[in-house]
Amino acid sequence: MFEREKSIEIQQNLDVQCAQGKVAVQGIGMSVYSFFVDGLLIDTGSYSLSQEFQSFFKELPIEQLALTHSHEDHSGNAAWIQQHTGVPIYVHRDSVGICAKDGEYPFYRQALWGERPAFMAQPFGDTLQTNLATWDVIETPGHTTDHVSFYNRETGAMFTGDLYIQTKTKVVLDEENIVHTLASLKKIVNYDFEVVYCCHAGFIADGRAKIQEKIAYLEEMEENIRQLFHKGYSVDEMTKSIFSREYPITKVSGEQWSSKHIITAFINQFTQESLK
Repeated sequence: MFEREKSIEIQQNLDVQCAQGKVAVQGIGMSVYSFFVDGLLIDTGSYSLSQEFQSFFKELPIEQLALTHSHEDHSGNAAWIQQHTGVPIYVHRDSVGICAKDGEYPFYRQALWGERPAFMAQPFGDTLQTNLATWDVIETPGHTTDHVSFYNRETGAMFTGDLYIQTKTKVVLDEENIVHTLASLKKIVNYDFEVVYCCHAGFIADGRAKIQEKIAYLEEMEENIRQLFHKGYSVDEMTKSIFSREYPITKVSGEQWSSKHIITAFINQFTQESLK
């Protein structure tokens, strides 16, 4: 069996309490955040970090839970929240049924994030209401089809789940559509915000600038792939040309995470454009 190295760190950024859980298995580690502000808990971290996150939750006056999407590293402790607080849990309408069943996903993800127990959730409306603010619930598909972001109209803070993560995306999950991610990034920059709270990068003071950098990066990549596509390059040839190396997660995940998924998403877009 494997052992997990685990820790949690709590920080206050502006009016938001940020809990950064860290987990590593055999040298492969990641961070995941849960955020709390104005009675609202955003994401719960993973079940593999249940003790760490639950110690954080027990100190909070949680009134409602909003999930950016149903992945296990964001919803892993939702069942515990439901059992111990009874507060309403909100998720994208397409994932209410998914959340009602125990999570099913590959072993390598279970090793890192643990299991995800079932819980009962209800679908979002167009907005959330907390004590001091109205929040826009923004559909931002790409990383998943059920992904949403939250915009606090009062403070101008943007909570982006897994929409940003990092500027220079090198690999994506097989269910992710980078074309949709790019469209969602362009969608949120229409809102008036500067700070971003990302569920893997944490608090980003210059969040708008980072989002714009990622848009520029993906647009440049799109154009490079378009040129290679029109020259008749294969997917493998494009992948080797655009990305300098193969990343460890690709082998570990059996190519569930791969740079090729970025290439194929753009190719599919080009093909659809040519048929119009």
